[in-house]
Amino acid sequence: MKKLLIGNWKLNPTDEATAKKLFSGIKTKASRLRKVKTIICPPSVYVSALAKGATSKCAVGAQDLFWEVKGAFTGQVSAPMIKRLGADYVIVGHSEMRAQGDTNETINKKIKKAFEYRLQVILCIGESERDHDGHYLEFLQNELKEGLYKIPKKLLRNLIVAYEPIWAIGAKAKAASTPQDFLEKSIFIRKVLSHIADKDTAMKIPVLYGGSVNEKNAEGFLTEGKADGLLVGRASLSKDSFNEMLGIAERVK
Repeated sequence: MKKLLIGNWKLNPTDEATAKKLFSGIKTKASRLRKVKTIICPPSVYVSALAKGATSKCAVGAQDLFWEVKGAFTGQVSAPMIKRLGADYVIVGHSEMRAQGDTNETINKKIKKAFEYRLQVILCIGESERDHDGHYLEFLQNELKEGLYKIPKKLLRNLIVAYEPIWAIGAKAKAASTPQDFLEKSIFIRKVLSHIADKDTAMKIPVLYGGSVNEKNAEGFLTEGKADGLLVGRASLSKDSFNEMLGIAERVK
């Protein structure tokens, strides 16, 4: 399984020319790698421009989608629209979208619609806080079980799971996550996935780490944490930082 490095650009950069230049700089590095696949998820207005230069080693995805294909849904973007723009992937359930009202039920609708239009899904899960009684594990389990409710097992081959502990993200982070912590959570995630589908399917679903990851801590999560890849936010907006992470992912065993 190739390592996956996904860049979530969020609401950046501010113009298309800068987006193209950044994508080109990352694609040049990605094209030289054998063990890594790169996926860049820019704002939807840049998807078409970047997708024209996408390759098998450097693909383009969207940051979200809506579960209906048309109608009175101001500001929304549908799965077929995303597909026609040239995206092959879509992020669903990011913590910032959950904070804006996404629920496990709406996420389930989004995933089903994405799969219907042959988009590969990057499902984000993660708890906002830890408790000593382990209730947060039940929270993670529910995000997976409800998010993937009644989705045929054969479609889960198009799923990527990104674990992003919300308490470890951003300037207001309560603490830093560790590779060992991620390793424990990834084992738990695969256990839940094996109950949803089966063990063989669960082992083939990439489980990524995505909480304030950068070129300084990437190697630890990929080696000690045994992550199948990384979902990168802020650091993906720097060509040098992201390319350094690509190099790290290529080197690790």
